[in-house]
Amino acid sequence: MERRNFILTALAALSTLAFTKIKSILPMRTDKGFKVNSGEARFGKHYKMKGVTLNTLDIKISGKDTENDLSVFEQTGLTPNGGPPLHIHPNQDEWFYVIEGDYIFQCGDEKFKLKPGDTIFLPRNVQHAFVQLTEKGKMIVSYLPAGKMEAFFETTDKWTSPPTKKEIAKVFADHDMKVVGPPLKIK
Repeated sequence: MERRNFILTALAALSTLAFTKIKSILPMRTDKGFKVNSGEARFGKHYKMKGVTLNTLDIKISGKDTENDLSVFEQTGLTPNGGPPLHIHPNQDEWFYVIEGDYIFQCGDEKFKLKPGDTIFLPRNVQHAFVQLTEKGKMIVSYLPAGKMEAFFETTDKWTSPPTKKEIAKVFADHDMKVVGPPLKIK
């Protein structure tokens, strides 16, 4: 009987350990409110989009907080006359709110000029990009669902030299995006 109890106890311990490991890698919805101060990031890390732009992104609400339903970033635009390549998110909608600066966004074949206070919604599966018109800018950017965007910004932050177009396309693809054209140019 002792051997049987030992085996049952060992199996119970292993299943508890397995559940704890699985729980630690699965997105969990936070059950507590939180505040992220101005100029700070949710987990204290400011991401630079090296190679794509010079912008800084701060996580304000993480996919880890929302079971990957939503992520929200504050993007400080430090790339006048620049922006990301024309690309598609097949699995995510994207929403921008301009706080500071002027931008031109392309969504599909349409172009929109945005200024502080303006919002633009970019549906999944529609090509889009933006170009920053002013010396500095600031926007709130949301992804629904969060997808792999936090990991994307973490990856671009680690670049130590300018990536090639092929490397940029690969990193986009690795994070569920597809580059379909060059960055927008100011005409």
